Order: sequence, then C-alpha cells, then structure tokens
Amino acid sequence: MMGSIVSFSLLAVSGREAAAELDTFEIMTYRSFIGVALVCALAGWFGQLRTIQVVRWRLHGLRNVSHFTGQNLWLYAVATIPLAQVFAFEFTTPLWVALLAPLLLGERFTRLRVATTLLGFVGILLVARPGLTPWSVGMVAAMVSAVGFAGSAIFTKQLTQHESVVSILFWLCVLQALFGLVCAGYDGRMTWPSAAMWPWVVLVSVAGLTAHFCLTQALSLAAATVVMPLDFMRLPLIAGIGALVYGEALDSWIFVGAAVIFAANYINVRVSGRT
Repeated sequence: MMGSIVSFSLLAVSGREAAAELDTFEIMTYRSFIGVALVCALAGWFGQLRTIQVVRWRLHGLRNVSHFTGQNLWLYAVATIPLAQVFAFEFTTPLWVALLAPLLLGERFTRLRVATTLLGFVGILLVARPGLTPWSVGMVAAMVSAVGFAGSAIFTKQLTQHESVVSILFWLCVLQALFGLVCAGYDGRMTWPSAAMWPWVVLVSVAGLTAHFCLTQALSLAAATVVMPLDFMRLPLIAGIGALVYGEALDSWIFVGAAVIFAANYINVRVSGRT
C-alpha cells in the first residue's frame, strides 16, 4: 500500500507537469505506448506472454472506453484544480461501483447501498460546497472521472473471469494508445515532448502501472477493511505535496468531505464482507 500511495502521488505530479506541454490525449498516447513496451517486457521476463489473448472483445471495448474517459478527465482535473480535491473526488469511485453494479452485474440493490451512496453524496457536497465556491470545469471533470473509473472496475471484474491480468493490461495499453492517437491526432497535429518533458511522460506511465499493481497486490494479501484506511492516506500526502510544491491552500473542508466519503465506502465494505 505504501508503494500504491507513492505511485498515485507521483502519477498526479507527473501528469500535472506533463500538461505544461501536452494535452491529455497526447499524454495518454505516449503513456500507453510506453505501457505496451513495459507489459510485454515484464510478461516476457516472467514467461506470461502466452497468456495474452482475446476472449471478450466487447468487454475489452467497454472497459477501455470507460477507463480512457475517466483517465483523461482525471488528468485534466489534475492540471486545473487542487490535487487534494482531485483525490477527494476520486474516492467516490467505489460508491459509483455500488450504484452501477446492480445494473451491469445483476447484483442486488440493497438499502445499505442506497444509504452509503447518499452519505457519499454528502461528502461530495462538502468537498465542492456549491453556492459557496463556484463549480469549475476541473471539479466536474474530477467527479465524472470517478464514474469512468467505476465502469472500468466493473468491466475489469467481468474480464478477470475469462482472461489473465497480463492479458487485460496488455489490451488496456494497446487500446488506450489507439484511442489516444485518434483523439490527439484528429486535427493533424500532435506535440512531440521536449527532452525535458520525456522523464515526466515516462513517470506517468511507470507510476500508473505500479500504482494499480501495488494496490492489487495489497488487496490479495489483506482484507479490504485493512487496505482502505491506508489508501485514504493518499489525501494528506497529496495535500502536502500540493501545498509545498504548488503553493495550494490546505482546505479543511476537503478533508472533512473526503472523510465522509471514506466512511461511506468503509461501511459498505465492512457490511458487505459479513454477508
């Protein structure tokens, strides 16, 4: 989990730095091509290349459209609003999973899910404080990105029943690279990163892969009720980075709202784990 926390923080910082030269589609394109090389290299090293296959094209398409949308909106938010606010909105992803799972996976829609979702919405209101602070495009992007990540999580869960993690990651990088090329190059122009920018672009790719790898490993080694409180430590860390590196104000309401969102997620995980 420490690896996951550090990786997610590095991903946010490198994404913001890369945005100084590149738009989100260009960042995703370069990140995905580097990701393809990394996944192939690691799969070859561990003898897992033979596990790369395609069993469910439709699921791959849905999964990667959801992820591509969420990731681009997240990168836009990282570049335009305080980093702590981005992470606070990102914590709503499990709540969107709880809402979408009955529709997409046929899971039961319980009173608990309704209650925790409403509690999470209260947390969103505390983070955004509509009426006191104006909604920005970046805030909307951060909130909608969580919906995209939720869809990605649901379709990934379905894919794991048919394909290996290596196969899912490989097609993730390949399809994201193709989506990025189309979206970044639709106007016939695509920015090539400067020499000073390439380290940030590489870090975006490496940090993205290690963040999800570490989080997946943590969940395989410990219960979600243990992992989730540690994951919440991302917020004070990124808030400190935002304050020290970018001079962002430490807004106490973001911490209060994020704590409420975390409580909603934690209650859902604990109760669900007993049933």
